[in-house]
Amino acid sequence: MASTQVTIIGAGSVVFSLHLVKGMCLTESLAGSSVTFMDINEERLDIIYNMARRYAEDVGADLRFAKTTSREEALRDADFVVSSVTVNDEYYNRKARQLADSMGYYYGRSGMLSYYNLQLMLDVARDMERLCPDALLIQAGNPVSTGTSLVTRETDINMVGICHGHYGYTTIARTLGLDVDKITWQAPGINHNIWLTDFFYEGQDAYPLIDKWIEEEAEKFWAEAQETEAGIPTQMSPSAIHQYQMFGLMPIGDTPRQGGWWYHTDAETRIRWYGKPIGGGDTPVGRDRVIDGKVSQYERMIKSAFDKEVRPVDIFGTDKGREQHVPIIDALVNDNEGQFQVNVRNDGALPGLPDDVAVEVPAVVNIKGIQPLRVPPLPTKVMLEQILPNWLSIESTIEALLTGDRSMLLFNVLQSHQTRSYDQAVEVMEALMDLEDKEATDAMRLMQSTREKFQFPKPL
Repeated sequence: MASTQVTIIGAGSVVFSLHLVKGMCLTESLAGSSVTFMDINEERLDIIYNMARRYAEDVGADLRFAKTTSREEALRDADFVVSSVTVNDEYYNRKARQLADSMGYYYGRSGMLSYYNLQLMLDVARDMERLCPDALLIQAGNPVSTGTSLVTRETDINMVGICHGHYGYTTIARTLGLDVDKITWQAPGINHNIWLTDFFYEGQDAYPLIDKWIEEEAEKFWAEAQETEAGIPTQMSPSAIHQYQMFGLMPIGDTPRQGGWWYHTDAETRIRWYGKPIGGGDTPVGRDRVIDGKVSQYERMIKSAFDKEVRPVDIFGTDKGREQHVPIIDALVNDNEGQFQVNVRNDGALPGLPDDVAVEVPAVVNIKGIQPLRVPPLPTKVMLEQILPNWLSIESTIEALLTGDRSMLLFNVLQSHQTRSYDQAVEVMEALMDLEDKEATDAMRLMQSTREKFQFPKPL
């Protein structure tokens, strides 16, 4: 049993930091470890710090906690850096979506690239090269695939990206009435673009059970689910099943949220593919519900941090949850080996993509490190129509960031299927960039010097 130093960048995250705190406190083999919370929002920083200390008291965890608004102070001597920071908050993103919507792009689907999070990932990694060059960067904030590709190319930092979308296989299993613990599965690809290549139940191929469900039960399931507040789960939505029928494999997790442009053209189309009453979570009403949920969670965290009449464990319980970050740390530090779904440099793990592109694949993790498993090639159709276009988008995004070529931002908007003219694309790009100047979040303001480095030349 060994201790370690974990730094959490963007610790004020309402949902994510809670899972990390619980995971660290409930993992006995990490006793004696130190956790440093870093955030530029002092109010949120105080909440997570106090909540963590009180939760540790509740469960008898032997951990030391520290807090700081200085990234340099937080990174110095860290063994693990978990970054969940998002520069654009939900409220700013809502304004950006509403602006684009008013200019003819339903739900803001303008194709405009957001480079702030990527630049911040690169800044953190470069700071790590100076302050903790041997630490592992565990990237939780999006875009995971593009960020992991960028950082592992531009720095010498060891990095892994983590997402929980792969747990979509459990939704499939439960919908089919199967015991999740008896499932064997594999879903490689690129983050938010992963495909269920293997799905076994008690050693037998379970894909025929999916086919049977589609033929005999899907319509009834969708009709009944639409009568509930939660609606149809995206993983088993008409969109997900349609993608399965198009590509021959079930799309997993966040993948059915993406699909082709034809699933997202307007509210009526969203309802067709994702169900009544609102057309799923990636809609104005759906995202407002996410914000409401975070506000509610924030209020609970405030209570758990400061209310003497309330104990955090009574609010949040002792379920570790299923986030992989802490178990991966434990596997690396204490050799408590496990298999995880990770985003890492390809280096031959997924055939058909360059070595320096981040892919999402299974990996064995133990004291020897993170060891990705080499998976069989994905079907040619999936590669040509899903994976390779995704890869090209990653390359275009990285090139735009590194070169500061504003015309590449414009080209991406021009490629949106909701763009009807060149002038419309220019107008929405300029409007969104103006919004960044006028409505910048605190994190964006702190990055103004970085943004000035990337002054994009005027478009033609």
